[in-house]
Amino acid sequence: MLCLRPRGHSVADTTVIVDYESGNLRSAEKSFERMAAEGAGGKVQVTDDPEAVRRADRIVLPGVGAFADCRAGLDAIPGMIETLHERVTAGVPFLGICVGQQLMCAVGREHGQDAPGFGWIAGDCIEIQPKPGLKVPHMGWNTLTDIAEHPVLEGISDGDHVYFVHSFHVRTQDPAHLLAQAEYGGPITAIIGRDSMIGTQFHPEKSQRTGLRLIANFLAWRP
Repeated sequence: MLCLRPRGHSVADTTVIVDYESGNLRSAEKSFERMAAEGAGGKVQVTDDPEAVRRADRIVLPGVGAFADCRAGLDAIPGMIETLHERVTAGVPFLGICVGQQLMCAVGREHGQDAPGFGWIAGDCIEIQPKPGLKVPHMGWNTLTDIAEHPVLEGISDGDHVYFVHSFHVRTQDPAHLLAQAEYGGPITAIIGRDSMIGTQFHPEKSQRTGLRLIANFLAWRP
């Protein structure tokens, strides 16, 4: 069992997982609920209500598929983009997963068209360019490398395995915003972050022990 002791925050704390019809959220919900129950505390809520996001103590934004489609899905919920900007820039802890992480950057460049991101991390989302013979999308287990010191990455080390499914990754302008990489015929971005926000290109909810460790750390994080 992977346990995390609570770090003094109220059991009334709420973590919201934003639902904008971008894939099945059940596995993410179950993983966050498990780690909350095993020690991090608080409750987990899946919601498409901007007011629930505004009241939340932590925000998780998942995402699968195309960058532009995910952005359009969020735009289709009145007030959601504005609420995310308001709360995250105010310092509410935020975790972006897969395309939810990619949306943290300024622009997504897919198939010859640009789509706006949130602009929280300077940089763009570009197609990965592995060496010949490696397939795109990059799919399956891979090891983390060059892990920076960060409270959400406590207990996670170079060589730990996580699960990826993607064809694009974030290219950060500031090296300080790149918190971990993986190798797939060249370096690919695995984790980005700054201030009260962090994002993973891989799926922590599918990454077994390493992913659960990250989720538990996030639930206990007080930036």
